[in-house]
Amino acid sequence: MEKGLTVRKIVIAGVLGAIAILLGVTRLGYIPVPTAAGNATIMHIPAVIGGIMEGWGVGMIIGLIFGVSSFLNATVPLFKDPLVAILPRLFIGVTAYLTYVGLKNVNQYLAIGAAGFIGALTNTVLVLGLAVIRGYMPFGVAATVAVTNGLPEAVVSVIVTLAVVAAWKKLGSSGRQKSKISGDF
Repeated sequence: MEKGLTVRKIVIAGVLGAIAILLGVTRLGYIPVPTAAGNATIMHIPAVIGGIMEGWGVGMIIGLIFGVSSFLNATVPLFKDPLVAILPRLFIGVTAYLTYVGLKNVNQYLAIGAAGFIGALTNTVLVLGLAVIRGYMPFGVAATVAVTNGLPEAVVSVIVTLAVVAAWKKLGSSGRQKSKISGDF
């Protein structure tokens, strides 16, 4: 992986950031559920993908976009607090990146899936942990939300992250495909 800011990193951060903004503005990234959290989310997935594809810095930028969107679109007091809405989201792409890098030499699919799971779990644990510390909910409620929202969010994150990153990296493809446009067929 190249060090520093490259055109590729800027473009991928822009595309995934735009997806995160779209999911936030249209509320498609927030799934209303009748729990103390108010919503289940898929908003963390672009940050996970950014962290895997382009490193912790890109993942952190996209996580910031997710956090700001969560803060600006808050429907419950918990997410009107920037320490709960924004700060934990900065670490989603970072932990996804570190998980991916740590496991990619074992198995690419395992590394991608584990990164998706850990990224989602980072969001759940840090948000709910800060919610408890800041007095928005008791530990028992946070634990219930972690199970009812967090685990399904992590499973969805694994599935979507595996599909997108494997396709993006062209894992499992049998060699170089020739372009029909250029006449190399």
